[in-house]
Amino acid sequence: MAGCGDKKQDLAMRLRRVEGQIRGLQRMVEDDKYCIDTLTQVSAATSALRSFALSLLEDHLVQCVAAPASKGGPEATARVREAADAIARLVRS
Repeated sequence: MAGCGDKKQDLAMRLRRVEGQIRGLQRMVEDDKYCIDTLTQVSAATSALRSFALSLLEDHLVQCVAAPASKGGPEATARVREAADAIARLVRS
């Protein structure tokens, strides 16, 4: 994660939170918790992971796309295409 800088700790903390939510889901399944309660937790974990992805994407755009794009050339085109592809994958998921 080149260029993450200060956000690295925030991103790691977000992932630990998602990990805890997933472990909680495992316990809910093992403990035969009510399906609607489990689905509510799935929604929360999905939202947390999506928030992580958007934060990572924002950082990538600032750190890894904006600078090359301002210089132009083939690297700029490649970085913009790469970012567009990543956004498309996120939208489809």
